[in-house]
Amino acid sequence: MKKTKFLSALTLLIIVLISVTSCVSKKDIIYMQDIDNSLSDSNQAIYNTKISNDDILRIIILSENMESVQPFNKVVNPVASGGLAIRSQEMLQSYLVDEQGNINYPLIGSIKVSGLTRSQLEKNLQKKLLKYVKDATVDVRILNFKITVLGEVNRPGTFSVSDSRITLLQAIGLAGDLSVYGKRSNIIVLRDDNGIQKSARVDITTSDFIYSPYYYLNQNDTVIVEPNGAQVQASGFNRNISVYVSIASLLLTTIVVLSNLNK
Repeated sequence: MKKTKFLSALTLLIIVLISVTSCVSKKDIIYMQDIDNSLSDSNQAIYNTKISNDDILRIIILSENMESVQPFNKVVNPVASGGLAIRSQEMLQSYLVDEQGNINYPLIGSIKVSGLTRSQLEKNLQKKLLKYVKDATVDVRILNFKITVLGEVNRPGTFSVSDSRITLLQAIGLAGDLSVYGKRSNIIVLRDDNGIQKSARVDITTSDFIYSPYYYLNQNDTVIVEPNGAQVQASGFNRNISVYVSIASLLLTTIVVLSNLNK
């Protein structure tokens, strides 16, 4: 009788463990499930990354007569050990946006840049340069553009972005995609908007988020992927619970075999 009760209890335990580790529903895993019906040529994704304080800018001025723009394309020689400059490592001078949101630009002086998009700054600079260069073309890049992805992803961390343009899906790709435990319907995006912390919750199982302000990420955005319900419930156990299920199954088999031998 005792053996029968023990076997029944052990069998029940295995069933419970298996149910905890059961597969996640397909609708909780697939991205943008309605994409075939929701995308529209008339709608456009919002790309509006703005320059912020502490950004480091690289500004290149081009002209048919490159000598005329030389004062604006200052070259910096990094100093190697022993005080010897390495010619091959020359780079254009970068500009740090100060606490007031300004940069100090050659010949022009202090310029307000914080809060502007890259294209807006390019146009503003182009107008200011007309005094010195009639055909100037301006290219602005954010050198320290980075985003952070945390939570239920395979490779969490902070990632540098060279072209200052990255979507939420691309950021998830950099982090090695969401784990099977990641909650795809409630991803949090934290954003610093001129010192004001904002947050949004994004559902990437539908395609609507493509037209939101959080489809393209801004400098220093943080993406947080929450665990899904199954993972929260299983957190009291262990992700290696499948190993324990196998051990329990082996014990059950052994007990059954020994019981039959003793009959």
